[in-house]
Amino acid sequence: MEKGYLCFVLHAHLPFIRHPEHKDFMEEDWLFEAITETYIPLIEIFDRLVEDNVDFRLTMTLTPPLCAMLSDSLLRERYLRYLYKLIELSEKEVKRLQWMPQLCRAAIMYEKKFKVARYIFEDKYHCDILSAFKKFQDMGKIEIITGCATHGILPLMVNQKAIKAQVKVAVKDYEMRFGRKPKGIWLSECAYSPGIDEILKQEGIKFFFTDTHGVMYGKPRPKYGVFAPVFCPSGVAAFARDSESSQQVWSADTGYPGDFCYREFYRDLGYDSDYEYIRPYLHSNGIRKNIGMKYYKITGKVPLYMKEPYCPQDALDVAASHAGNFMFNREKQIEHLFDLMGKKPIIVSPYDAELFGHWWYEGPSFIDFLFRKIYHDQNTIRLITPIEYLKENPKNQIVTPSLSTWGDKGYNECWLNGSNDWIYRHLHKAVDRMVEITAQNSQAQGIKERVLNQAARELLLAQSSDWAFIMTTGTVVDYAHKKTKKHLNRFTKLYNDIKQDNIDEDWLSDIEYKDNIFPWMDYNVYK
Repeated sequence: MEKGYLCFVLHAHLPFIRHPEHKDFMEEDWLFEAITETYIPLIEIFDRLVEDNVDFRLTMTLTPPLCAMLSDSLLRERYLRYLYKLIELSEKEVKRLQWMPQLCRAAIMYEKKFKVARYIFEDKYHCDILSAFKKFQDMGKIEIITGCATHGILPLMVNQKAIKAQVKVAVKDYEMRFGRKPKGIWLSECAYSPGIDEILKQEGIKFFFTDTHGVMYGKPRPKYGVFAPVFCPSGVAAFARDSESSQQVWSADTGYPGDFCYREFYRDLGYDSDYEYIRPYLHSNGIRKNIGMKYYKITGKVPLYMKEPYCPQDALDVAASHAGNFMFNREKQIEHLFDLMGKKPIIVSPYDAELFGHWWYEGPSFIDFLFRKIYHDQNTIRLITPIEYLKENPKNQIVTPSLSTWGDKGYNECWLNGSNDWIYRHLHKAVDRMVEITAQNSQAQGIKERVLNQAARELLLAQSSDWAFIMTTGTVVDYAHKKTKKHLNRFTKLYNDIKQDNIDEDWLSDIEYKDNIFPWMDYNVYK
């Protein structure tokens, strides 16, 4: 008999980026990189585990913006174009480096990886990788949960109707894609404040996740800390992150991803190679960018030009060792907690999905090794999903979690600070206006209904937490500013058009095509 549970959670999310008005667009690469380096490798691993009769459980968020992009025919077509260019480049690289065996072994690895990705994406799943994840959910291997409609920060929305709209739209989108209502939700950035659980309950949500301090500072104090879920007063369960297991995987400094044998993320062929050679594989603007082919390992804290060649087999060996170490640590942690608590603890280990494969290249292999080791090599731990845990353990302490987020300092500061606080007065005003025009046009039809539905889309897109986060981190700040202002300006024009009963149908059709998320949108979610 096992002594405890491990709930392994991957949060897969990207902001909605779609620019049909451009031949190619740099930020669309975020999706293409994630498909190639994270989502397809995970699907490949899950398929192999099933083929090998290895039972496993994993909880995975697929947020509505990510699902919308993965389902979009234009982005699928662009992804295939992107992938075929990678295959062509990798074949050139194998020939170019044939007399440099230390680098050629990585080139061979990339050629194989890209061709496998093409087979899985185009041939096996017919460009529909959401169907792959649904297949694993239907098998009972993974539990797909939803996220807020556009990854909006719920505690920073002062109007309750805005919070309800983010949840209602997310639940409806999930139901249309996966054939049933979601049982769980990933609150954007784990951002929770008391009362949000009541809205979740109204939409049939059974559980959500918080960071460690969200439950630890709850009232009353949780008897079992973060090693058992708590029920909010509404009856919705809150599962809190275990900081020990998270740190071992998450941290680039003290965690596994920083091992010197692993692939170095910041040295890429797009910058290393001769410009004229690499130019056909860059964007039409000709600016150098990451290609995704990296030939060097972390090596140590040395300058990029001093990095040593990457050896794929050595890195896989280290990933297997780290998977064994992670399992060993969870065994000892669970054994200790089982004796202390007198019941089976649950270790909740949530991570951004894109950490596995994109940032930590060997991350998907780590998951593969870990699940196989847990299945074959021990009997202390059982992998479990939150809904399975609640069915087996229906009695839990009632606690009101505290206001909290994950991220720096844990209390919204990443998304509300001097670099981005200007956006919220505009978002709050837009919500009030959306509620106003909804109340005034509750039975709209025809073009007026289209305007109201598009206004709801633009408002939801403007609320995405990704833009505030980018402003904080200082990466592509200009783009984050433009996206926020563009959606707010489009919303404002739609609001004025409907107030003045003067609708520009050509312009409306244009932005309906550009911002085509939630094609089934019903503006009455703001009723």
